[in-house]
Amino acid sequence: MDAKVMNNSDPFLVRLGGFAGARLITCWMRTLDYRVAYYDPSIDPARRDWYGPNIYVFWHEHILFPLYLRGHCNMAMLLSRHRDADLLARIAYHLGFDCVRGSTYRGATSAVREMARRSNSMNLTITPDGPRGPRRHLAQGPIYLASKLGLPLVAMGFGYDRLWRLGSWDRFAIPKPFARARAVVSPRIHVPPNLDREGMERYRFRVEDLLNRLTDKAEDWAASGGRIDVERPLVKSPAARAA
Repeated sequence: MDAKVMNNSDPFLVRLGGFAGARLITCWMRTLDYRVAYYDPSIDPARRDWYGPNIYVFWHEHILFPLYLRGHCNMAMLLSRHRDADLLARIAYHLGFDCVRGSTYRGATSAVREMARRSNSMNLTITPDGPRGPRRHLAQGPIYLASKLGLPLVAMGFGYDRLWRLGSWDRFAIPKPFARARAVVSPRIHVPPNLDREGMERYRFRVEDLLNRLTDKAEDWAASGGRIDVERPLVKSPAARAA
């Protein structure tokens, strides 16, 4: 069933589609070969040496990657209030994420307040080019939150060697079965408190540039099929496997 048709249908169909979508993602994504390169492994909430909370950012087109691997890791995900995101919110719920609905376009103030409340005990995760794009352009929201809440940002670049691209604004990535999936993850990025507009833009540009470079590295690594010295296997979180 087309996602837009389902999102405009009654809540029962959205709930049913969310459950089915979560099962499909789990079966599909478990076939991939996952490897990761950390600058600092303690940023990973699935590890015992993790500490936080942190704000995790990655491009919207690669949302399947963390949805599958890092559910049940005490994560609150910011999603749009648009109807197109209703189905995604149900999928995220079934895969072990809390969801906060809002964006810089709709529900911004209430979403910021709710993300601030969740940050007392949870990690936050944001796709900073969603929900409208432009693709791979970082909005100021994550910089504002990091500055206001005193939480570090973690940028995550993802890539596959074989994939399909949808015709959506973000060229949404769907990896082919048994593809190589690679992640390159930054250390914590500490954003100063009380940034003015100029400082906000300066950090916005730095994080956008870093996230694009990490994504390029992950895509090149996946395409090459090579090995790097600091790589390690990337597995589903123990809590997600148990769930």
